[in-house]
Amino acid sequence: MKIAIVFYSHHGHMLQLARAAEAGAKEAGAEVRLLQIAETLPDEVLAKTGGLEARKAFADIPTVTHDDLKWADGIVFGVPTRYGNASAQVATFFDSWGQLWSAGALVGKVGSVMSSSATQHGGAETTILSVHTTLLANGFVIAGLPYKKHPGLFEIEQLSGGSVFGATTITGGNGARMASENELAGAKAQGQWVAELAGRLAG
Repeated sequence: MKIAIVFYSHHGHMLQLARAAEAGAKEAGAEVRLLQIAETLPDEVLAKTGGLEARKAFADIPTVTHDDLKWADGIVFGVPTRYGNASAQVATFFDSWGQLWSAGALVGKVGSVMSSSATQHGGAETTILSVHTTLLANGFVIAGLPYKKHPGLFEIEQLSGGSVFGATTITGGNGARMASENELAGAKAQGQWVAELAGRLAG
């Protein structure tokens, strides 16, 4: 199986989930590419929001291309929440898919989505579901995060993101909270599940 983990990250939260999903996919035996979506904000804006310094930590990760999407059997998208929707950087990337869509280049690939939000009910689920519409329009087979694959979804004793729609993390209003062990375990399980499904479809 060939799995692409494609993410956008501002402060590093989605990078954390992406690396966990990468580990899960590799554990399932997949060949994995970890890729980031290009930044669209100018440096002066990133500097004011703390993103410029944070993004230095993963500046070495390649930027995703259309060829990467065509290469993959399954793709896990890491999409941070902006007002209950995908961030502008991710939306811009999706808007570039016109030729892929017209060629049917993504039809039959496994697609899955992870997200993050500032608060526990900050729109991560709506972000995932809104991205599902884009994936469905391009012919993806949608994969979520089943309870049986990540029993940590039943966790109620501690603050924790994640749902059957996909792994999520809660960042806090200032972005200071990083993903918990349970949230990372969910992302890892999701990466493994996407790889398993891609293998079944390829078989």
